[in-house]
Amino acid sequence: MAERKLITLNIAHGRGLSFYQGFHSPSGIRKQLERITRLLGRFHPDIVCLQEVDESSHWNGHINLLEEIQNKESLPYSYLGVHNRREGPKKLAYGNAILSRYPIREALTVPFGDEKLGAKGFLFARVEFPEGMVSVINLHLDFRSRIKRLAQVEQVVRFLHDELALTGDPLLHRPIVCGDFNARATLQRDAVAQLFNYMKSHHEYTLHPEKARSFPAHSPLKCIDFIFLPDPMTCTTCQTIRSYVSDHRPVFMKFEIPETGGPNHS
Repeated sequence: MAERKLITLNIAHGRGLSFYQGFHSPSGIRKQLERITRLLGRFHPDIVCLQEVDESSHWNGHINLLEEIQNKESLPYSYLGVHNRREGPKKLAYGNAILSRYPIREALTVPFGDEKLGAKGFLFARVEFPEGMVSVINLHLDFRSRIKRLAQVEQVVRFLHDELALTGDPLLHRPIVCGDFNARATLQRDAVAQLFNYMKSHHEYTLHPEKARSFPAHSPLKCIDFIFLPDPMTCTTCQTIRSYVSDHRPVFMKFEIPETGGPNHS
């Protein structure tokens, strides 16, 4: 088995620990993004899943955050899935993004709704690891309403059932699912438990991190950022990183992928 590394992080539109990205100048935003780039450089991930990533938004100077963060030597492949778009003088365009050491062969963005501000969604991608094609879902759920989160999880479940069916090739059809759930795993009537119960009913999954806390970054009280890892992949370690690049702490996982015949396996 080969050991790989994954990081999931809500980058909070590049604002760091402050309450609103519009309080920062473009140079201030870029300094925050440089901190994120250095953090990724320290841990050498193979794949990075990011939330609240702007393509072009008025509140942080229309900076393409993914382009600023990406180190094209270590993470040459990227995709930004915009699920919140608003035109006009106060333009917004942001969503979830993926950075990868290996080729991204397919990517799909699924918005949860059509709101012009605050809409959430998920990004589905297939990444060509040396061990085989690995599917990934990077999501961001609503932070205000448990009812909305449960409805959004149902959209993810329909996608898993209709598009992937959680069957067949263990890497291709059983995705890693990660992101900002805005819910704790211990709440049985909330999003994390709902999705985990569905996935475990169809195949063996493990939920990480088990004990670490991710939010708020300066003094974390709870974990709302998770990685669902499917069998036959195995987690060797998972932890949150003590960091102040965002109001969330990054979740960092080392995991093993079994050999399945190489990148052309399907």
